[in-house]
Amino acid sequence: MDIVTITLNPALDLTTRLGAMSLGEVNLVSEANLRAAGKGINVAMVLKDLGRDVGLTGWLGTDNQQSFVSLFEARALDDHFVRVAGSTRINVKISEQSGRVTDLNLPGLTVHQAEVAALEAEIEKLAPRADWFVLAGSLPKGVEPGYCARLISLLKAKGKQVIFDCSGVALTEGIKAAPTLVKPNLEELSQWAGRSVETLAEQAECARALQAAGIPHVVISNGADGLVWFGPDATWQAIPPRMPVVSTVGAGDSLVAGLAHGLSLGWALEQTLRLATAVSALAVSQVAVGFDDIKVLTPLLEQVRVQRLDDLAPAQSNPLSMTHSGDAQ
Repeated sequence: MDIVTITLNPALDLTTRLGAMSLGEVNLVSEANLRAAGKGINVAMVLKDLGRDVGLTGWLGTDNQQSFVSLFEARALDDHFVRVAGSTRINVKISEQSGRVTDLNLPGLTVHQAEVAALEAEIEKLAPRADWFVLAGSLPKGVEPGYCARLISLLKAKGKQVIFDCSGVALTEGIKAAPTLVKPNLEELSQWAGRSVETLAEQAECARALQAAGIPHVVISNGADGLVWFGPDATWQAIPPRMPVVSTVGAGDSLVAGLAHGLSLGWALEQTLRLATAVSALAVSQVAVGFDDIKVLTPLLEQVRVQRLDDLAPAQSNPLSMTHSGDAQ
């Protein structure tokens, strides 16, 4: 097993596509897809398409688990989810032609202490089998925001590398445990900072604060304008090719998968960044997560623009042309 992803709050995603949504009216959907999902599960699917041996864990409801079980079997993903009584939540994602995505997130599982202990026991078993873990997504009911920090600390104590992709209070709490890499978008970074963060200089200021807190890699997503990777020794910016936007759902998870793939293989940051950006760009051009043939990435890899930003000064103001499209990268 190469990498383990942890999804604490998976979901059955009903992704729909239509021209434009009219509130209070009957809307005709042109395309729909119901699938087992969750940020860590999406990451695992893309990693599998990149040729990795992936394990998954987290909490999964027993009442509607069949779609997940079928997915794991079909994609040869190593299932280590802890089963919980009840139904895994259903999320409705409405994608419009403009690229706007509206989420309707239904309530899901309530996790109790026994299931918390069972998950930690499962992670104890998985730890000897993988050096890299991806902790991604939201928390279910019954789990405090600080639990992400607990898991990160548990894994770090075993010498593991942890990529952390969360939002809100859970992101703020998890950051305190100093994971290996965090990947906030501008909205998430602004929430953490307690102020609006837009310019490249403002992003750099936040990244330096996070690195000073012990996080070596800070990757900040600027949506369609690409991303900036503040590494231990260099800063890189990647601009993706312009793609026809079908849905931004899963694009951020695809990016995380690319980052995990390159870092876990010891690739140079530039090479890792180019792959992660290409995988994410592909994701926005389709409804599904992942790809059938890795060769589809070849032309995108050539179109990704990567440059070093080593001369970035703390006081420099260099506004980017921001396109706030959620987690488009």
